[in-house]
Amino acid sequence: MARLVLLGEAFNGRTYELKVDKTTVGRVSDNAFEIPEASVSSHHAEIILRGNDILIRDLGSTNGTFINGEKITEAVLKPGQTLRFGTVDLRLDTGDGPAPAAAPSGASSAPKKPKQNLDQTVIIPQGVKMDELGGSGGPPNLGNTTGFEKKTNRGGKIFAVFVIIAIIGLLGALAWVLFNS
Repeated sequence: MARLVLLGEAFNGRTYELKVDKTTVGRVSDNAFEIPEASVSSHHAEIILRGNDILIRDLGSTNGTFINGEKITEAVLKPGQTLRFGTVDLRLDTGDGPAPAAAPSGASSAPKKPKQNLDQTVIIPQGVKMDELGGSGGPPNLGNTTGFEKKTNRGGKIFAVFVIIAIIGLLGALAWVLFNS
């Protein structure tokens, strides 16, 4: 069974088994996998099991989600790759063999297997590319505006005109009453 092994001194050796189709990861306790670390967002990411694939989806986290150092929004995590939420590193262990644990400093460890090249992370594209929208393929022409122009106060001008007309009307009515009495 697949599991995530937390790396680093604060969480060294802590694991989380991926048993359900969708696991939420974050700093607060309403997540299925809680990582109480300030760099992890309150609702940081989702881990989705799709057959043999483990899909990682960032939930708009502040400090990002990374696989082998590459920032992702959604990607498939392969066994042995390093996953990072904020500053917390994790490794995917599929349970095919014993989970390698980080040895304490100064301790000897068993002979290591030769390094093997892992599959590359598959980035799943999102959204629409500019050239798929049609048109010139470049950014839209917005003219000479920057979006930071001063807004006009048209409503205030209309209100002022009505107030002036009302005052002139009242002065005219007052003058008519005074001259006709």
